Amino acid sequence: MAKKNRKKKAPGGQVIATNRRARHDYTILDTFECGIVLVGPEIKSLREGRASLAEAFATIDDGEVWLRQLHIPEYSMASWTNHSPRRTRKLLLHRREIDSLYGKVRDGNKTLVPLSLYLKDGRVKVELGLAQGKQDYDKRQDIKRRTEEREVVRELGRRVKGMTA
Repeated sequence: MAKKNRKKKAPGGQVIATNRRARHDYTILDTFECGIVLVGPEIKSLREGRASLAEAFATIDDGEVWLRQLHIPEYSMASWTNHSPRRTRKLLLHRREIDSLYGKVRDGNKTLVPLSLYLKDGRVKVELGLAQGKQDYDKRQDIKRRTEEREVVRELGRRVKGMTA
């Protein structure tokens, strides 16, 4: 019997794409769930699990949030109605959230980075993070902390095995 290809579950649904590099390169200060404006073939391509957040980022222009450089490949079954794979897409947020984000991005060296793209109740959602860039020494400290935590878990596992044996 063949195993089904199962995707991880997001806070509300099936994950389409994640930006693992974002958590490595940035410190995530806050996250927001937002909708995204798509055209017909794009949603069909996303339901197939085809998207890349690798180079994507968000900007605030004229009081609206735009997602740039998100790559959604063309849907193979669509004809002349296909979309441009890297077109700029509008993100849907409440006005007070946009105003808050605009103030935070304008004031300091912060940026808006998409963290994940997922389906929730049949709609595509973007988890958008307010991020601040990490320096090299911050990245090294994170790696050191993770290895120390792994060693502690390993040692605890050895002690538990030693007590039961």
